Amino acid sequence: MPILFVLFILIPIVEITVLIKVGEAIGAWYTIGLVLLSAFIGVNMLRIQGLSTLARAQQRMSQGDMPGQEMIEGIVLAVGGAMLITPGFVTDFFGFCCLIPFTRKWIITHALSRFTVVTTHPTGDSFHEAPSDPFPPESSPFKSSKKDIPRQGDIIDGEYRRED
Repeated sequence: MPILFVLFILIPIVEITVLIKVGEAIGAWYTIGLVLLSAFIGVNMLRIQGLSTLARAQQRMSQGDMPGQEMIEGIVLAVGGAMLITPGFVTDFFGFCCLIPFTRKWIITHALSRFTVVTTHPTGDSFHEAPSDPFPPESSPFKSSKKDIPRQGDIIDGEYRRED
């Protein structure tokens, strides 16, 4: 928790300093224009990336898989969006890093390398592992095995009501 306190103090100081320096170099109105332009571009990128991630999540769910990677990407996208609507160039830089697919995957891989994955087997046994790849298809904690889901025939989605 002390690191969050330091970040809440340090980030605004850095942002204000950078905004003042950029404003001195190119002028106040151009600086305001750049901040608004980066927010506009960021919101549009967030919309496109968010819809893409949502489509992939729906596709994986329709295949009977848990969309774990897409859920984590959604969290990173939300953090990136929050950074982009915060005025300033430093937070915009990190916000854009959260929106670009290559850097977003690097951020997720780096963040997940600090965690230990706990997987439970159908027998009730559990083991701890720290995979080098956070999303290995054969041992992902988010992927449900197709053998665990009994499927016979087609699945028909619908509604019903009981009449007594």
